Amino acid sequence: MKIINSIKESYMELVHKVSWPTRSELANSAVVVLIASIVIALIVWIMDKSFETIMTFIYEKVF
Repeated sequence: MKIINSIKESYMELVHKVSWPTRSELANSAVVVLIASIVIALIVWIMDKSFETIMTFIYEKVF
C-alpha cells in the first residue's frame, strides 16, 4: 500500500507542484546548451592541436 501511495503522491507533485518550462523557455535553454557545447568543443580542439604541435616539435628535435 505504501508503494501505491508513493506513486500517487509523486504523480500529484508532478502535475500540480512542478513548474514546467514554456516552449520558448525550453527553446532558449536548448540554444544555450548548444552554444556552450560548441564553445567547449572548440576549446578542447584548440588544446589538442596545441599539444600535438608541441609534442611534434619536441619529438622532431629530440629524436
